[in-house]
Amino acid sequence: MHILFLTDNFPPEVNAPASRTFEHCRAWVRDGQQVTVITGAPNFPKGRVFDGYRNRLWQSDTMAGIRVIRVWTYISANEGFAKRILDYLSFMISATLASLFVRRPDIVIGTSPQFFTACAAWAVATFKRKPFIFELRDLWPESIKAVGAMKDSAAIRFLERVEMFLYRRAARIVTVTHAFKETLARRGIDCSKIDVVTNGVDLTYFSPQAKDPALLAQLSLEGKFVAGYIGTHGLAHALDTLLDAADLLRRTPGGESIRLLLLGDGAHKSALVMRSKALALDNVIFLDSVTKTEVARYWSVLDVAVIHLRNTELFTTVIPSKLFECMGMGIPVLHGVKGESADIVRREQVGKVFEPENAGQLVADLLRLRADRALYDTLRANGPVAAQRYDRDVLARGMLAVLNEVVRA
Repeated sequence: MHILFLTDNFPPEVNAPASRTFEHCRAWVRDGQQVTVITGAPNFPKGRVFDGYRNRLWQSDTMAGIRVIRVWTYISANEGFAKRILDYLSFMISATLASLFVRRPDIVIGTSPQFFTACAAWAVATFKRKPFIFELRDLWPESIKAVGAMKDSAAIRFLERVEMFLYRRAARIVTVTHAFKETLARRGIDCSKIDVVTNGVDLTYFSPQAKDPALLAQLSLEGKFVAGYIGTHGLAHALDTLLDAADLLRRTPGGESIRLLLLGDGAHKSALVMRSKALALDNVIFLDSVTKTEVARYWSVLDVAVIHLRNTELFTTVIPSKLFECMGMGIPVLHGVKGESADIVRREQVGKVFEPENAGQLVADLLRLRADRALYDTLRANGPVAAQRYDRDVLARGMLAVLNEVVRA
């Protein structure tokens, strides 16, 4: 089977969509499938093309057996709604045109979060008379409203009509959460064409390891209890809560030995750094994004990982992919997200759940995990065991079974 996969994020970018797509496609190639990926020049999240790449009309290479075609896009940093829409639209047009020159695909996949990529996949599938699969990673444009980037308007309502059009035209929809499937069903989409393939973890890469002594020394973290957030610093993540917690820790008995490490980039990072300086938070460390090969090294220095999203109804339906990486690494999580992902944390007993945007509860849980060694060791040991149930290779085979079923129909 020849799979044509359209995605606007792909390695060497290190965000969740890039990792999921690459790891699935790599597994499919190992299974004997032919995979062509159409993407842009890597630039997320800073809006600067990575070293060794150029933003050109067409460039092709091979990565882990996957044919990767990179097309020109309007590149902007992950900030400013209008510029981001131009970025999305330019990729939709470039990817559609490039796809027309890909010979004999059997199936076409378009992945969100934003659905302009899915629009391109639908157009290509229609032209080539092949099935269109919508991989749904985010309820976009609902998430735009959830973070306050746009209020309900004629533009939002138009985007919602496009969204429903794509759901109805897809031969199958592959969602990353059961909550997404339930939401689509309530909106009138046939449940029989919706499959759930959750995010997972590459267990060959994310596994328990000792703290990196050189990194501990470099960051002056020897003898400290380190809580870390690794990921995008965006409006959706409400990371001011972590700064509020850091401020509380300075005034809380026992809190002086706890450090908060925030690694990543995003639209809200500069504001977070400025606020941290204004509060003189000497217990907070900001680090820029690192390459995929370096991420596990930074995970290793954490005693606990903080996962956090804004306290809004929409985010009860998402499962942050970093949860599974924490499981694989054996790092207990402090989970500030409600809903399906919180249920996983409780069921697998890999961390503690706290109320999103509640800095006081985050501080209390931090102090408890530092003090209660038996509880900490139990949560840490449960992670790698639970991670086996979210092995990315197993999940990729599950999605491949869906694709084969569609092609054979």
